[in-house]
Amino acid sequence: MLSLGKNRSRMQIVKSVGYQFVMAVLVFLSLVLITTQALAQSRIKDLISVEGVRENQLIGYGLVVGLNGTGDTLRNAPFTQQSMIAMLERMGVNTRGTVMKSVNTAAVMVTANLGGFSRVGSRIDVSISSIGDAQDLRGGTLVVTPLLGADGEVYAVAQGSVQISGFTAGGGAETITQGVPTAGRIPNGAVIERELNYSLNDNSSLNLSLRSPDFTTARRISATINEFIGETVSQPMDPATISVNIPGRYAGNMFSFITDIEQLSVDPDNRAKVVVDERSGIIVIGKEVKVSEVAIAQGNLTIRVTETPQVSQPEPFGQGDTTVVPRTEVAVDIEDDVGKKFAILESGVNLQDLVDGLNALGINPRDMIAILQALKVSGALHADIEVM
Repeated sequence: MLSLGKNRSRMQIVKSVGYQFVMAVLVFLSLVLITTQALAQSRIKDLISVEGVRENQLIGYGLVVGLNGTGDTLRNAPFTQQSMIAMLERMGVNTRGTVMKSVNTAAVMVTANLGGFSRVGSRIDVSISSIGDAQDLRGGTLVVTPLLGADGEVYAVAQGSVQISGFTAGGGAETITQGVPTAGRIPNGAVIERELNYSLNDNSSLNLSLRSPDFTTARRISATINEFIGETVSQPMDPATISVNIPGRYAGNMFSFITDIEQLSVDPDNRAKVVVDERSGIIVIGKEVKVSEVAIAQGNLTIRVTETPQVSQPEPFGQGDTTVVPRTEVAVDIEDDVGKKFAILESGVNLQDLVDGLNALGINPRDMIAILQALKVSGALHADIEVM
């Protein structure tokens, strides 16, 4: 009896351990499933932008001084000379009527982006680009340059040392250039002098603009917001715009409302698209791309035409003229590799199957671009092809 009791205890322990193991596996699988679903979703913050909250472009014209003989040639860039004369006159120096031969100054365009809620006294980055025949802006300093908005008002003032990532070096017979030495940046190079008048909390509603307009995505975002609030406060107006009324508990606190809804997760939907760049041979295929059953054959035909002219001369002391006799060789090569005749892509294949099927042909990216375009023409490729 004692031995039987021990065996029963052992069986109970085994059953308990087995039950715990099964539960642990189920919990692990559920966590994996939840994680996989979460990874497929995106935050509303990454899909939309709030209407009215945006950057504004600024532009200005200025001078970069202190260059080591690599600035504008005043004879070829008269606007640089006029700008130098005007700047010196503001400093109390009269140079009119004199001949200027400075090569240490360059005329540049200055651009920057002003944020929607930037405040007076804060700084923003600026970009510098030469508009004359300057060779290099390294070591230069941008003098005080007003930056104007689209309304013609001055919103910032830029000044500082220009940072260049490229360089140019060479001599009389050879020159090496890396990067673009005539364009650079000035981190925190502009001080904001004027603010954009926009009060977010005064609004009772707002519009959300989708960065990639889509009917399904707009509907999903609207439904997610309504579910979070508990009432119907949002409605898609078109594939790119969602109108949202501010709930009563968020009245006067638009900031908190936007913070809460932009953290919600939505599974975005996009049109099937294939993006190709024929110049570099880059191909990007979206996951929604589908292909009907089709057979593909690919072969390369290479024709080489070689010209090797020969000179025909008469014998010494003989009569005749020296002539050039043309010699042309034409060769045709047709690749006929075994195993690369036809490849069959089954209907409804996914992205991985499509890539595997095209790779089975053993072709390069440029030929693959031609095949994708042929699939589109035949109606077998159910996606849009966008050529960059």
